[in-house]
Amino acid sequence: MRNAIINRNTGETQIRIGLELDGKGTADLCGGTGIGFFDHMLNAFARHGLFDLDVEAKGDLEVDGHHLVEDTGIVLGEAVRHAVGDKAGIRRYGYFVLPMDEALVLCAVDLCGRPYFVMDFENGKDGFSAPMTGEFDTQLVKEFFYSVSYGAMMNLHFKVLSGENDHHIIEAMFKAFAKALDMATQKDPRIEDVLSTKGCL
Repeated sequence: MRNAIINRNTGETQIRIGLELDGKGTADLCGGTGIGFFDHMLNAFARHGLFDLDVEAKGDLEVDGHHLVEDTGIVLGEAVRHAVGDKAGIRRYGYFVLPMDEALVLCAVDLCGRPYFVMDFENGKDGFSAPMTGEFDTQLVKEFFYSVSYGAMMNLHFKVLSGENDHHIIEAMFKAFAKALDMATQKDPRIEDVLSTKGCL
């Protein structure tokens, strides 16, 4: 079983995430994070990546959503890193181009053991159009995925190829990430150890 349970408790947040890579796409958000749109995105990540995901997350939402979303990204990334184990036999790389109405998003990942994050808008925009989607601060999209990439020790790249509606763009990002990560973590019977000339990842 390729799974992990990670806890993080600070003066700002209390987060527990359980992740099963070879799941069926079920999410248990244990009453929710307190940010409805974020719950929707985590559920979409689990469903479209076919991961089983359990999340218990509480934070200082009276301040804003930053600490909760950022720390959830850290914990999810660490869960990915622990669940994938020594990476023997996995494809390592994954990518997906996902359409959602007018939005089109490319995501690529490399489970290389080196964190790096890029988010690039190719449609002439320098970010999202609105400051909020529901009760979710759109600036936190970058913070979340940056934290995931560093927690997982992965390269994570996004290119927003088109899109006008922030809800559509963000949801396409979460779903594209799920599909790319699913591809990268899949076993390939031709790979006997790790997919690296160095012999380790």
